[in-house]
Amino acid sequence: MNRGKPDEDEYWNSSKFKAFTFDDEDDDFNKLKESKKAVNSIRGLVDEEDDDDDVEKVSWSGEPIGSIAWSVKETASSIRSTGEARDQGFPKIDTAPSLPKQGSSYSLSSLFKVKSRTGGFPSFSESICETSTRVYAPELRKPKAAYKDYVSDWNPEETVRRMQRGKVYSLERFRSLQDKMLLLDQAVSAHDGNVITAVLIYLKRSLSKEILFHELAEREVALRHYVHYLKEMGEQRLLVELLKSLGRTEDMALMQYKEHLNIKDENRRKDFLKNCLSLPFSPDDSTHVEDHYTLLERQIIIEANDKRADAEIFKKYPRKASILNMPIITTLYYSCFYHYGESDGTYSSPANIKKTFRISEKQYILTALGARAKLKLWFDVDSLFNSKNWLGYSKKRSPVGFHRVVDILHKNNAPVQVLQEYLCLVDDTELKIGLAQKYKCHGVIINTYKDLKDRQQLIAYRGKVERGSPEERQIEELLNNLQIRWKN
Repeated sequence: MNRGKPDEDEYWNSSKFKAFTFDDEDDDFNKLKESKKAVNSIRGLVDEEDDDDDVEKVSWSGEPIGSIAWSVKETASSIRSTGEARDQGFPKIDTAPSLPKQGSSYSLSSLFKVKSRTGGFPSFSESICETSTRVYAPELRKPKAAYKDYVSDWNPEETVRRMQRGKVYSLERFRSLQDKMLLLDQAVSAHDGNVITAVLIYLKRSLSKEILFHELAEREVALRHYVHYLKEMGEQRLLVELLKSLGRTEDMALMQYKEHLNIKDENRRKDFLKNCLSLPFSPDDSTHVEDHYTLLERQIIIEANDKRADAEIFKKYPRKASILNMPIITTLYYSCFYHYGESDGTYSSPANIKKTFRISEKQYILTALGARAKLKLWFDVDSLFNSKNWLGYSKKRSPVGFHRVVDILHKNNAPVQVLQEYLCLVDDTELKIGLAQKYKCHGVIINTYKDLKDRQQLIAYRGKVERGSPEERQIEELLNNLQIRWKN
């Protein structure tokens, strides 16, 4: 149906669609061109995998009838149409703008990878098959507040505060020596060991050893943390250098001496200890290192000799472990067990070891007693305590209490007669009776009550022994002895 000019004017003025001209900057065609430019700068508004995302789908007039790509495609077709899409005719424009053709594989609709709810559209790679150019959209700038945890000009106080709170921080901005020392001082003032250690690790990485050592010499708290850190990390050499630079030669010598623990070979360890003798130890430490070297030297000789020995005692009591690197008391016990009675001139002699390493009489007696009691050699046990006075009388003496001697003898399953002999030498009466009851030495208890002339205790103890036993008969004889003057 053909309309007249007035009808056409009325139609264009009343229709929701507007015609466009090339001179009009606000027409839909120029909007379409601007839309195309914007589309070319956008990469993948919607990924293919986001099937569940809701995309607003509107027509050219703003009505939600489909996807954006569909709307642009339909609108472009309607602009070029001469009336085929509608019953009402549109004025034909001879010089049409160069819009994408309907059959072209490169169109505005191909730039949008959007799937409708009812079906899918070709992907971006499928639509633009003839080009490999990919246009990326610029990333949207985050708000300035989002960068405050990543980029900031923090001072030492703020940095330490963030470290304590577990927030993001950076120590790399502290480049000058002055800034680094201010940071370290602030960490020390915070009294937080973890923060101090973290700062020290950064200073260790960013400063030379000489400068760091010089600065730590003036900061005692930081120095102690650094020394502890090096000990925990096992950096012995750096620790030795630090102590040496600070003039703490004794501490440096001790740290260097401790490296012998990492040497497994005994001969190499002995040589290392020999070299340590020249280090500037304190007098007490120097004596200790010298004794250590001498002891290891003797242990190597004794070990080599005993491996080849075929003495009866080694067959009866085979060695359970090597003597190498054992403490001095263990070495003395070994000597008293396998080499007791040897002449003082041999390295394995107990007397020689006692003299060389200045072992006290008390320690020697306890060690030798345990070794000889283990072998059930009670004669050797007696020889440890027998002593003669100037008149030639023999009497048992001990630098340790006889109650301790009794305990050691009992642990080594000494017979009752031996226990009773040494129980009688205990001076304290109550302690003597308590030990006698503990180890069931009835004769000691009976004789003690007899010496105390305590008839009532003797009668009470009679009920604790077995009827008809020798102990019961002994108690009856004492109770019937009229020559004893009882106190009760």
